[in-house]
Amino acid sequence: MAQRRRLTVFLAFIFLHLNGLHLVLAAGEADGAESSEAGPGPASILNSEVARLNNESLFWGPYKPNLYFGVQPRTPKALWTGLMWSKVENYQDVQKGFRYTCEQHEIDGYGWEEYDARRGGIQSIHDEGNQIDITTSFVKVPAGAHGGSWAARIKGVPREGAPDDLKTMVHYYIAQEDPDAELLVENKDTGLGFEGDVIFQGRSENLGNYKLVVTAGEGGRPSNHHPLAEVRDGAFTTIRSLELPPELVWQARGIVYRQIQDSVKSLQNHHKLEEPLPPWVTYQLENSPGKGNVHVVQKMFEGAFEFDVIFSSASAGSELTSEDVTREIQTNSEFFGSRFSSIFDLKAPFTAEKYQKFGKSMLSNLMGGIGYFYGDHLVDRSNAPEYEEEDEGFWEEAAAARARHTPLSEGPFELYTSVPSRPFFPRGFLWDEGFHLVPIAEWDIDLTLDIVKSWYSLMDEDGWIGREMILGHEARSRVPEEFQVQYPHYANPPTLFLIIEGFMERLRRANGTQSTEEDGPSTADNLRTALLDDVGLGESYLRHLYPLLRRQFSWFRDTQRGEIKAYDRETFSSKEAYRWRGRTESHLLTSGLDDYPRPLPPHPGELHVDLMSWVGLMAKSLMNIAGALGITDEAAEYEKILTAIQRNLNDLHWSEEEGCYCDATIDEFEEHALVCHRGYISLFPFLVGLMQPDDPKLGRLLDLIGDEKELFSPYGIRSLSKKHELYGTGENYWKSPIWININYMVIAQLKNIATQEGPFQDRAKDLYTRLRKNVVDNVFKNWEETGFAWEQYNPENGKGQRIQHFTGWTSLVVSIMAMDDLGEDGHIRDEL
Repeated sequence: MAQRRRLTVFLAFIFLHLNGLHLVLAAGEADGAESSEAGPGPASILNSEVARLNNESLFWGPYKPNLYFGVQPRTPKALWTGLMWSKVENYQDVQKGFRYTCEQHEIDGYGWEEYDARRGGIQSIHDEGNQIDITTSFVKVPAGAHGGSWAARIKGVPREGAPDDLKTMVHYYIAQEDPDAELLVENKDTGLGFEGDVIFQGRSENLGNYKLVVTAGEGGRPSNHHPLAEVRDGAFTTIRSLELPPELVWQARGIVYRQIQDSVKSLQNHHKLEEPLPPWVTYQLENSPGKGNVHVVQKMFEGAFEFDVIFSSASAGSELTSEDVTREIQTNSEFFGSRFSSIFDLKAPFTAEKYQKFGKSMLSNLMGGIGYFYGDHLVDRSNAPEYEEEDEGFWEEAAAARARHTPLSEGPFELYTSVPSRPFFPRGFLWDEGFHLVPIAEWDIDLTLDIVKSWYSLMDEDGWIGREMILGHEARSRVPEEFQVQYPHYANPPTLFLIIEGFMERLRRANGTQSTEEDGPSTADNLRTALLDDVGLGESYLRHLYPLLRRQFSWFRDTQRGEIKAYDRETFSSKEAYRWRGRTESHLLTSGLDDYPRPLPPHPGELHVDLMSWVGLMAKSLMNIAGALGITDEAAEYEKILTAIQRNLNDLHWSEEEGCYCDATIDEFEEHALVCHRGYISLFPFLVGLMQPDDPKLGRLLDLIGDEKELFSPYGIRSLSKKHELYGTGENYWKSPIWININYMVIAQLKNIATQEGPFQDRAKDLYTRLRKNVVDNVFKNWEETGFAWEQYNPENGKGQRIQHFTGWTSLVVSIMAMDDLGEDGHIRDEL
């Protein structure tokens, strides 16, 4: 079957080339290619087939990243499962140590050691509180329809110092949210529970017929010599089958607690106990298997244990076995190690084995944090006039308007995205995602573009995408109420343009010459670069996305425009000036830089240099994409806009006195004035690649970056100058800490300058070499000491702080380690 599918793709590739489809990515012109709309043709035929195979290989996954381990498919209202566990040595253990959702500071270290979205991976959980190490191994075997089959192996080993007979209670929660689906326990039990495997039979429209097996596995059972032992101590596995309202089944923790409570009450009602039963007997669920949309599978273990959960799609033919699971775990691990070394060829000084392990962890946790979200979200489309923010005191008026208006539920929508942090931010963040996808794009560009496509499917008719996508009740349960509502006049940095332009450049370089991978028997392995391997496919994707990018760009320019004429500002262009909406006195959340200092008091004539830079990046990207697609008139249009933005950045935002770019406001004399807060904001035209290597202003910015009394530190670039009066004050979120996403942008642009002829080449090379080492060494040191990547790092001592297990953009360190080591002459040094 796998060979037949590869042949189908191969023949389709040939069909494309024979029909002469090509992408205009070389220097030549394209005759008659002026339309921005994708037309029908063989590319769309192939695209549908590759899209189908792509969806099959990505269909299942640990796509509930808010759970320590939760499996679901990329389809609404489907079967999903989640793992729970707790020590049961005494009656307080369950209250203190019940694990299900990822929580801050609950577990000493956890995460994926290896993970590939098309094959699966291995996650380790070091639970000191429960005195056990849990390993969850997940494998996928695409075949047939409905995404094929999958399996999870759950293994527990008591930690050093734990008793050999450590008692552990494990629940595996199985839910089917489709009200028309069927799911029931097939095999008969002894009345008290199951000694062997438990077999579920299921059927639903989006999964077809399937079998789910929870194996008996291996491990001792707690013994009990109480006279009532036969009541609760005879079973290895018990099941509670329930029929619950579909909208409530996500509340798994509460549901399991309730089942435990019911079993305890039943025991108390039927038996008068002269001496208490041990907790592993008292907390055992009464066995009631049958039909339902929720099934709670409970196992009580003594010492080490292991069992499998095996899902076999009837369309796949043969059913998976535990022997298959063992083989797939080993094969996948070998594949991951080999591919990581090939894709992320770590460069000096990060070539030691410890950095390989570190890099694998960072990449795996980033990809292991990919989730599928489905549901409605809350939007305020009242279009209140106060939302225009045109009057002085606008932030107070806007706040009052928000309080008056009731948001409406919109959707349902679905989103496939990676998340910044599984315990703290298990939802989609628009500006984070562009950074997340930088390493993922190197590993699997087709997966990356699937995520990009998912985000753009959320765009409304005006071109707006919500900056936070909080879809459904489960996602909203993790978000404070004041942050749940989205506003269609609020923007967020358009970082996905970084990924799209990067894809286009890779497609230009490949030009259809890349060979299809031959690294395994699975068709999934040949899909990671399908959109690069065939130039027609890549063109089809870009043509589909291009009108959406154009619409988003227009939305930015319409809704975030700043005032030039009203304040008689002297500029090259009378149009290109921008202001983030959503400003308060202390925060500008829409910029992504939250509490970074801005002009005070806020003024409707304010202009923000970072927003202008982002719009410039969009214009540059659209110019390049339109040119690559042969849409020459639109490419020329974007080139004019880009030129105007570059000129206006200097006219409106450059301070010769400060030697950096600054936000602008209107002073008490109603005149244009710069407000300079030296830090990340000051660098933005450089960060997004809008400056030339010989620009004299670049030298001033490099001085700022390299000054240890201002931004440069042994751990990375500070967010705000150490000389600034607000450094480290107040909330201190973006007022001193080191953020890896901005440091990545600095490092990438320093490398760009260091590898081009120009007056600042040597200075950029020196800063690049030192900063690259400082950032990686510090993130690695914290990971080695704490077991976690962190949201930000302290600029004084380098310690990780705020959110732990922040495996979103902090994972950019793997891309930084793979960046070229520059030799003494500033050129790339070849590694032996």
